[in-house]
Amino acid sequence: MKYLNNQSITKLFTLLLIAVFTFSCVSKEKKEINETTDAPVEVTSQDFQISLAQWSLHKSFFGQGVKDFETFRRYLKDSPDSLLQGVLDPMDFPSIAASYGINSIELVNTFYYTKAEDQEFLTEFKKRCETAGVSVGLIMCDALGNLGDADADARMAAVENHYKWVDAAKFLGAHSIRVNAAGQGTEAEVATNAADGLSKLGEYGASKGINIIVENHGGYSSDGVWLSGVMETVGMDNVGTLPDFGNFCIERETNRCKLAYDRYQGMTELMPFAKGVSAKSHRFDENGNETKSDFLRIMKIVKASGFKGYVGIEYEGDELSEDEGIKATKALLESVFKTLNE
Repeated sequence: MKYLNNQSITKLFTLLLIAVFTFSCVSKEKKEINETTDAPVEVTSQDFQISLAQWSLHKSFFGQGVKDFETFRRYLKDSPDSLLQGVLDPMDFPSIAASYGINSIELVNTFYYTKAEDQEFLTEFKKRCETAGVSVGLIMCDALGNLGDADADARMAAVENHYKWVDAAKFLGAHSIRVNAAGQGTEAEVATNAADGLSKLGEYGASKGINIIVENHGGYSSDGVWLSGVMETVGMDNVGTLPDFGNFCIERETNRCKLAYDRYQGMTELMPFAKGVSAKSHRFDENGNETKSDFLRIMKIVKASGFKGYVGIEYEGDELSEDEGIKATKALLESVFKTLNE
């Protein structure tokens, strides 16, 4: 065997170093790729954000203006603005939401019942949103007629009554209006009529780039199978649901729920069509958990559906003030989001 000279040894050593370095880099690259591929998908802070539903402050806006539903309906028909007898002004809602550290709001049309086509009002409200650094996510629409009305003319009138709110939502930069799928008749009859009304309204919404979303809001709509069936019948990309944690009472008797739908099953059935989520809260225990709805269990259902976006606080309790209830719901949601990240 011949001995290598110094020049050959140096050349060989250099080649060995290059080979080792190259192998190390390739191995490291493969390891990083494998770690990325195999890592579990986690919920980031951007997956879920918190919005504030205006109904959380309805007592502060309405004051003594609403004593019972019949009185409310009468005022709404005859003198909507006279309902606003509270200590807070609905015009200030953007800055109120911002004071809680919330940057998206969900409006309720009955606080602005006469304002949908008032351009001066809409312009001023939009300006206040911009000043507060708050965006409008959706407008909840009530008292505009039944989209599942058995009478075709009345149903179409209800559809057309929503047009101005679609236009208002468009102007304010919202992505959706929330509607109700109510009507008269059997489950099958109301489902057929509601699908017709939603389809017609959905067409108008699509022309404006606005979603039409249905909340489980009592009656048939609180049955997850029924409402998801209506969604499947409509089959439009811009017609979906706004699953509410707590609105699963199908039949009410006086001040109690006579027939309730399982909220966890209902959330599971409605989430595939969801374009928003409403975190309804009433009471909290000593640990800050909602006493009727397991928020963590529900948010796991929301996460599993693939939904990402805003979860709206909608406090309706009596034990805490509206201010305290909003803060308690926000704290609970933040805690749940953190747990989902772990």
